[in-house]
Amino acid sequence: MSESKQASTHSAWGDRIRALKNVPQVLRIVWKSGPAVVSWGLILRVIVPVLGLFIGIVAARIITGVARAFEHQPQFPHFWWLVIAEIVLALLTGILSRTIDYTDQLLANRYTFHVSVQVMEQAAQLDLTTYENPEYYDRLERARAQATDRLAMIQQMGRLFQLSVLTLIWSGVLVYRSPGMILLLIAGVLPSFFGETHFAFLGYAKNFRQTPAKRQMDYLRQVGGSKEAAKELKLFNLSRYFSGRFRALSQQIYDEDVALANKKLLWGGLLSLISTAGYYGAYAFAIYEAVSGKYPTIGVFSLITVAIQQASTNFMQAFSTASGIADQALFLTDLIAFFEMKPTVYSKPNGLKLPRPIRRGFEFRNVSFAYPGTGRRVLKNFNFTLHPGERIALIGENGQGKTTIVKLITRLYDPTEGEILLDGVDLRDYDLDDLHHEMGVIFQDFMRYEMTAKENILVGHIEVPHTEEEIVSAAHKSLADTVVAKLADGYDQQLGRRFETGVDLSGGEWQKIALARAYLRDAQLLILDEPTAALDARSELEVFERFAELTEGKMALLISHRFSTVRMADRIVVLEGGQLVEEGTHSQLMALGGRYAGMFEMQAASYR
Repeated sequence: MSESKQASTHSAWGDRIRALKNVPQVLRIVWKSGPAVVSWGLILRVIVPVLGLFIGIVAARIITGVARAFEHQPQFPHFWWLVIAEIVLALLTGILSRTIDYTDQLLANRYTFHVSVQVMEQAAQLDLTTYENPEYYDRLERARAQATDRLAMIQQMGRLFQLSVLTLIWSGVLVYRSPGMILLLIAGVLPSFFGETHFAFLGYAKNFRQTPAKRQMDYLRQVGGSKEAAKELKLFNLSRYFSGRFRALSQQIYDEDVALANKKLLWGGLLSLISTAGYYGAYAFAIYEAVSGKYPTIGVFSLITVAIQQASTNFMQAFSTASGIADQALFLTDLIAFFEMKPTVYSKPNGLKLPRPIRRGFEFRNVSFAYPGTGRRVLKNFNFTLHPGERIALIGENGQGKTTIVKLITRLYDPTEGEILLDGVDLRDYDLDDLHHEMGVIFQDFMRYEMTAKENILVGHIEVPHTEEEIVSAAHKSLADTVVAKLADGYDQQLGRRFETGVDLSGGEWQKIALARAYLRDAQLLILDEPTAALDARSELEVFERFAELTEGKMALLISHRFSTVRMADRIVVLEGGQLVEEGTHSQLMALGGRYAGMFEMQAASYR
């Protein structure tokens, strides 16, 4: 074997052994998901093997009694009671085995629910970095999948416990009668176990290696059958191209799977011969002892043969199951790592409550910011103020830091350098939840929730109950009431096409629904990032006439590329290269004849 192959093999075994440290953490999750169900499952998994031993002992006694009848010897007392006892024990074992299946099903449901909620709660605590950084996002996606895909491992753990009890019981019978048989069985089982383990890891390595190809296949499968791509698939005749790529990737994976299956068939068959030899070696030894007169009755010989068969089978299954758990544990690495992740943006202990009302406003003081994993600073020594009752518009070309300012003022991120103050106090000293409570934000890429129209508005302020009048009022402010009026079920109408009876809305209609969320919040700071990008000119005018009225006395931060929108702001801030280059009212900036005036004239010219 070459040095590289040896290193790979050692690394593989090392990975599997290290992955076993995930098992105790998973067991803790399983226990928390249903302590009573877990307890009863373990108790039953001890009782059933013990009942199996009693059945074996009673059966051996019955066989001895039958042999006495063949030899015309007097039958021992209570023979038929033994027959009845075996039947009762068998019935009880069957009932308890079905009960184990029942508890496994309950545990699977409880675990799936419990771990899914944990993933959702953990994801909600993490920073926006988790979603915008590809490495962490991949981990999050794998954690979501592993949360429910590892149900087989949970069931394997219960099975391993029961197999271990069975193995100990029947091995104990053999050790009591003839310790040498155990050595023969172990000698036969171990080579097969190591072989199965080796091929199991090769299967894991193959699956890991095939992940990029399988992701491409998933993408091609999705594109080939999606509503969004249907028009271009037909017009550009892309169906054959995509299916060809899918077929090539599928064939590649199939060839790798077959190659591994062929190797496993060859070596697995050879190793199974050793296992079979160990079993029949012990069996032959038992026959030798029987004919040598070492067993007092034929029933004892029968019990020993059953013990050999049970010990051998359970040895093999226990080792195989343990190997499977070790392999499954490899897949849990991302789930455990995900649960161990800690947010970098969080509330300090005893964080301050936000002032109500805010008196001095927000101040960016020499703020610089670079997104994690990049060296480019989106903001550079940025200084900016937002006073109570002031409406400010941020403008600039794409990538100049407008949305980044929103993310910083809402503490989705913290500055790389500098500080952001609220009423003279560092924003990081305030309680994060209380800060968000006083902010109403609608991003350009707002969510279109596949829920009812009412729920789509309520998510803007879900922390407190709202009356029907408050929901209708928020919809009226954003013009969403005109959208709801067209829906068959009004505010109870399911939106989106994912669920039955759902209806889809146009981009502008969805935007009005999203704006209603911000108005429902009644916050001290209202932030709108391209709030009318999908609206026509008439709707945009109506929305901003109301916006000017509804934000009277509040702080408002507006991002827009439409100068017809920003000119109503009390102050316009022009960003370029991550810095504030101009600020003032529309009239002041036009008189200045600088960057703003140039962009305004360029946009106005397109309407002439």
